[in-house]
Amino acid sequence: MRSEARGPRSGFRCALARMVFCFAAIFSLLSCSSKPDPSTLVMIIEASPTNLDPRVGIDAWSERIDGLIFDDLLSRGDNLDVAPGLAERWEIPDPLTYVFHLHRGVKFQDGRPLTARDVKWTFDSLLEGKILSTKAANYRFVDHVDAPDDATVIFHLKEPDSPLLWNLSDGAMGIVPYGSLDEMTRNPVGSGPFKFVSAETDREIILERNDDYWGEKAKLARVRFAVVPDETTQALELRKGSGDVAINSLTPDTVLALSREPTLAVERGPGTRLAYLAFNLRAPILQDARVRQAIAYALDRQAMIDYLWRGQAELARSILPPQSWAYDGDVPAYGHDPEKANRLLDAAGYAAVNGVRFHIIMKTSLDANTRMMVAVMQQQLRQVGIVLDIRSFESATFFSDVIHGAFQMYGLRWIGGNEDPDIFEYVFHSAKFPPNGANRGFYSNPKVDELIDRARREVDPALRKPLYAEVQRVLAEDLPYIDLWYLDNVIVHTHRVRNLKLNPAGNYDFLRTAELVPEDGATSVQTADRGSIQHPR
Repeated sequence: MRSEARGPRSGFRCALARMVFCFAAIFSLLSCSSKPDPSTLVMIIEASPTNLDPRVGIDAWSERIDGLIFDDLLSRGDNLDVAPGLAERWEIPDPLTYVFHLHRGVKFQDGRPLTARDVKWTFDSLLEGKILSTKAANYRFVDHVDAPDDATVIFHLKEPDSPLLWNLSDGAMGIVPYGSLDEMTRNPVGSGPFKFVSAETDREIILERNDDYWGEKAKLARVRFAVVPDETTQALELRKGSGDVAINSLTPDTVLALSREPTLAVERGPGTRLAYLAFNLRAPILQDARVRQAIAYALDRQAMIDYLWRGQAELARSILPPQSWAYDGDVPAYGHDPEKANRLLDAAGYAAVNGVRFHIIMKTSLDANTRMMVAVMQQQLRQVGIVLDIRSFESATFFSDVIHGAFQMYGLRWIGGNEDPDIFEYVFHSAKFPPNGANRGFYSNPKVDELIDRARREVDPALRKPLYAEVQRVLAEDLPYIDLWYLDNVIVHTHRVRNLKLNPAGNYDFLRTAELVPEDGATSVQTADRGSIQHPR
């Protein structure tokens, strides 16, 4: 698309309509096949998990499947706070001591009882280096773990660490049997609602219901995770009925096409995945906050949500999602205002010469959606005299440049990592420049550092919340990031699946409540829908 081309409300509408028509035409040429197994739900995923040992696997597929096989000490509530899990209750007698009381009668899937000794081993194996994993860094402030009896676990800290509870909750660290070492990678044994059956890399993972589960038992007898990297193939598998469910793996236009299929249903709800733009504050042009603010005002984020994302996103004001207990949306906002952008750029001393104020290079991946998004941004920034030069790279090269600070601007997403306010330290504290953290834009503000340090040492959430609110206000003014939007969670499924309960994190917990019904007895699924999918007008 040329930089001077039509705006997204006209040209993109026609282009997207043509794309949707093409999808519909392809699907109309295919007939349904593959009679589904009445006892097995087939869930389509984009890639194989790298490691199903919950102490090691950090990719999304590993953590989400692990969340079905293993239990954590704690779970996560609707507002992304911590709630009971294996630990039915806990106390914090002082900031360096956390005492957890376990449910009694819990068993691993091989019949062994789960006790405090297993919990202690799980963390000792990391802290003592018996299992090598990057997850060990999450527990760097843990001095040692005690198990005084079968139902009590005590964490002793070296210094206060308020994120500890979050790092003991869903998906962070599942509990493994005492003595487990590398064999857990090949044959994971947990205490969760599903147990591991088999795995074949790049093909499938099979789980079956744990009938001895200590909590509410799953309704599904069996789940097969089918690895299908190609999005078009995913869509065809769903249409044929050889796949039952896919979540957050299809583009908005594919979802739009599939929403018209009589055999399929689309459910969506608010999610926590954040799309953002980051600036390198060592780049001379971008050191001035007025320039960063002008870029934010020049972007029409709502238009991009409407026409690129089909309304399947919500404008963002913080790196934290609105569901978080620490979220504060009462911060400076940057609506689409080219006039204000021009005033800020004039004040910063960047006069337009032949309509051009300066050039900025933005690095991106080769992802088609991302490239279309930055093409729109290029067009919008050109209207205020900023020439956005786009450089696209394959994923490994792009991410290598990002983590080494070799960029002026880039765009990425936070998936899961932004659900706890500990993200502020990891991304914006001046002690977290790479390789020590993800402050890749080299942002430094002593006030932000102080607020983050105080919040990490404060155990009481009621006292932590105003500290994080102030962090969010300062970041919205300094603008080291432009928080673009939170992507909705979108599930496409066949009508034989019901009782899908979406959660903001977009993990696989909906498989705990999902049911399969005969095709002639299918009923509609009840979920918290954000609204209808937008069709071309």
